Amino acid sequence: MSDPQGPDAAAARLGAELDVRIPLTDGTELATTLFLPVTDVPVPCLLEALPYRKDDLTASYADSYRALRDRHGYAVGAWTCAAPARPAGSRSTSTRPRAARPGDRPAVAGRAGVVHGGGRDVRNLLLRFQLLQLACERPPALRAICAIYATDDRWTDDVHWRGGALRLVDLVDYCHYMTAMNVLPPVPAVWGDGWEAGWQRRLDTHEPWVLTWLRENRHGDYWNHGSVRLDGGTVGYDRIACPTMIVAGWADGYRNNSFRTAARLAEAGVPHRLLAGPWAHADPLTAMPGPRLDLDVEMVAWFDRWLRPSGDEPAHADHADVFVRSSTRPAPDLDLHEGWWLRLPPVPPTTPHRLALAGPRSLRVAPDVGTAAWIDCAGHLPWGLSGDQRLDDARSLTWDLAPPDRPVVGHPVARLRVTADRPLASLSVKLCDVFPDGTSALVSRGTLDLAYRDGVHGPPKPLVPGEAHLVDVELDACAYAWSPGQTLRLSVAGADWPNTVAPPGPVTLTVEGTVELPLLEGNDWPAPAFTPGAEHSTESAEGVTWEVRDEVLARPTTAVTRQVSDYPTPYDGRAREAYLGEVSVHRDTFAQRARADTTFDLAWPEASVQVRSVMEVEVGPDGYDVAIETVAERDGVEVSRRSWREHLPR
Repeated sequence: MSDPQGPDAAAARLGAELDVRIPLTDGTELATTLFLPVTDVPVPCLLEALPYRKDDLTASYADSYRALRDRHGYAVGAWTCAAPARPAGSRSTSTRPRAARPGDRPAVAGRAGVVHGGGRDVRNLLLRFQLLQLACERPPALRAICAIYATDDRWTDDVHWRGGALRLVDLVDYCHYMTAMNVLPPVPAVWGDGWEAGWQRRLDTHEPWVLTWLRENRHGDYWNHGSVRLDGGTVGYDRIACPTMIVAGWADGYRNNSFRTAARLAEAGVPHRLLAGPWAHADPLTAMPGPRLDLDVEMVAWFDRWLRPSGDEPAHADHADVFVRSSTRPAPDLDLHEGWWLRLPPVPPTTPHRLALAGPRSLRVAPDVGTAAWIDCAGHLPWGLSGDQRLDDARSLTWDLAPPDRPVVGHPVARLRVTADRPLASLSVKLCDVFPDGTSALVSRGTLDLAYRDGVHGPPKPLVPGEAHLVDVELDACAYAWSPGQTLRLSVAGADWPNTVAPPGPVTLTVEGTVELPLLEGNDWPAPAFTPGAEHSTESAEGVTWEVRDEVLARPTTAVTRQVSDYPTPYDGRAREAYLGEVSVHRDTFAQRARADTTFDLAWPEASVQVRSVMEVEVGPDGYDVAIETVAERDGVEVSRRSWREHLPR
């Protein structure tokens, strides 16, 4: 490129932005924006795939791509694809919820190619898992990846199922609003003539992803296809050969990919790094809770090591930079979590520490236990952090125990002997940190539909009422240390609502057993240093509703969320997003319902459009009755109305 002249020369020297189309081998195309530095020297390219709309709803991500280009000298390519399927931006075909096949990959050109991804300040992510999956295919130009908030197992650690149980509150968030987003029109200024016809094709052909996810209510090929961990075992990881950086957050729903995948990569001798902080599902630069750091600095150092080797670097040493959380009073919008950083080996050395749970003890299950713990995957409000667990603890079986004097690093496991008086039941196990005044802070949790007591990757089978069953419940990965004067509490309930569905009817559980904690060995681990992020979280409750209602006489417990945002978009546009979600459970009958109402309003000089989609789900003893209606308007005139109704077995 020639050196530009004139008043815009300084800005132009920083780089160029080009919209291009990349053909796939099956004849379709990816809509891509390239952020290119001005240079005559070949540079590495970082690629990020988005399941959303790069030309408007996620246009703000471009600032981070420009920073990687202008501050760090990387070429960056961002393409929109409705992962795991087709493009969903301004050049797209219909979208289907499947995992990408090798033939769907764009060519990775240049001296060195890398896919980096997951996104950063992102409220909604889907392609977290695709980086690891792409690495399994070993394209020759792929030199390194950075998987941010990723999952290696979509059956156990995604927004659909958890411990074999349906994630109820996720139905009214990501699982539904993608129905409306996927049928939004292309940006007229980008598509050009014929954008209306392109929009109509989307409206006529799209099928809601949530229906597929509800149909696939058992582990099998569908979930394996998008996973690295196959059938819940250790196999599958050996397909990854390129250097891999994993970023995880202890408040994020994708935390379990951390120690598990790092251990498998270490076994295979694959260069890797784990960075696990206290964050929710958002950019570590601004996320709640802190402490925060500049992730760009860490990613660039990783990519420089593998894409720009000078030849005199010291041998790479794999390691895990882990934030150990310590006792902190909980809050749904907690700004900072107490704790400290440690640099550990890729597989942290731990010793199992077993605590006995006196018993047996019996519990009549309350279906709405779990509202204090809220959602398993915190991100941006109203998907906030867990609060004081005392209300949930009061309706659970609890054991107060002396905490260990060393940090827990890894996956705690509750090994329980369980008896139920009904064939269908669930377990919710929480590890808590209790303050002297009774405040109870959630450390880690595990959920299991007891039909999957022999393993969530196998077939379900009902319990035998009155028969004792030995059950292992693995809790989420964590790194945690109890401060002096605190108490360790293990609580066991029969529901984790609304995070997952409650059992289909009243049930009594009898429980006894042990909890096993992986305690970190050694006390002389060094502390890594990072470039600080924002001093305080940028999280705001403006335009957000999050409430839990207890109707005393009618007896439903109802959780309600609402969020509205309005902002300008490129091409002289404006966007408004409105999300309303409501889930309820009847405390006597255990009947459950979910209702999601999503509206997108987009306006450009060429047209104003609205897409509204409403989904209602009734959860019964034998399955889910789903009704979806999506309505689209242009300039106030209806152009499409489609409905779906389906009964799906439980």
